[in-house]
Amino acid sequence: MTTRMTVNGVSTCTEAGTEKYEHFQLGIGRRSRPLVQYDYRHTDGELFSCVKPSLEECRAERNKWLAAKERKEDNR
Repeated sequence: MTTRMTVNGVSTCTEAGTEKYEHFQLGIGRRSRPLVQYDYRHTDGELFSCVKPSLEECRAERNKWLAAKERKEDNR
């Protein structure tokens, strides 16, 4: 499946320091849930990716990841 975020299953978020996100529906009818697929390419080139119910939750998860990454680098 190709979306604006992936080509052959590979993220198109390639530029350092950028984010891409896409809203989609999971399920059919009343069981349908809106979700957001989120990719963030860090300035060091590492990719963070997650799926959450809202963009704000995705960004909060990214911020936790960045904080943990920063703590890890400080301990070196």
